Parts: sequence; C-alpha cells; structure tokens
Amino acid sequence: MMDRKLLTIGSIVCMLFLLQGCVIQHPEKADCISKEIKVTNVSEGGEKDLVLHEANGDFYYINRGLENGFTIEGAKAAILNKTVTLHLYKFWFGIESEHISQLEVDGTVLYSEFEEEQPLLNH
Repeated sequence: MMDRKLLTIGSIVCMLFLLQGCVIQHPEKADCISKEIKVTNVSEGGEKDLVLHEANGDFYYINRGLENGFTIEGAKAAILNKTVTLHLYKFWFGIESEHISQLEVDGTVLYSEFEEEQPLLNH
C-alpha cells in the first residue's frame, strides 16, 4: 500500500516537472531554431494570438500578438505572401514548438521576445 502511494506521488512530481518544461518564459536565440516560411494567411487564434499559416497547412503563432501591437490587417499588409524568418522555441527535450519568439521580414525585426533585440516596427 505504501509503495503504491509513493509511486503515485512520484508520478505526479514527474508530470509536474515535465509540464513545467513546456512553459515558454524569456526565450533566448540559443533556445530557438530559425525557419523560413512563405506566409499564405494570417488569422486570429487562441487567446488573441496572431497566427501565420503556410500553404502546406502548418501554422505558427505569436502569443497574444493582437494585444502586443499587431492587427490582422496590419500583419497581412506587412507579411502576407512574403517569405519571413521565424525563430521558433525548441524545448529542452528536443521538440520544436509553433511559438514564434522572433519574426523578421526583409531583414527587419517585426516582433521579438529576445531581450537583446527590439522590434523596429509595430503592425
């Protein structure tokens, strides 16, 4: 009976540790991979997220992007049908997220969560 309780408690602690590893806080460039995509659609998703879509159905998002200076119309004018560079967070266990930590178009940073980079434009 005691072994079962210890196993249950141990499992809960492991799950909490793994879930904590899925929270993205203060990303750095070294924590991300760089990926170029052609943006075929821009939409709202989740909780005021700005979502960028690729032709193959893949999508990436700026968390609460619509609360952080972006509008759907402005984003479409800036990046629709353009090739952009995304910096996507990569979790410590090797999985790439769809979370955009930095967005660049034509060499201009439009959005960044990196402390060392400040975006030049708001859309």
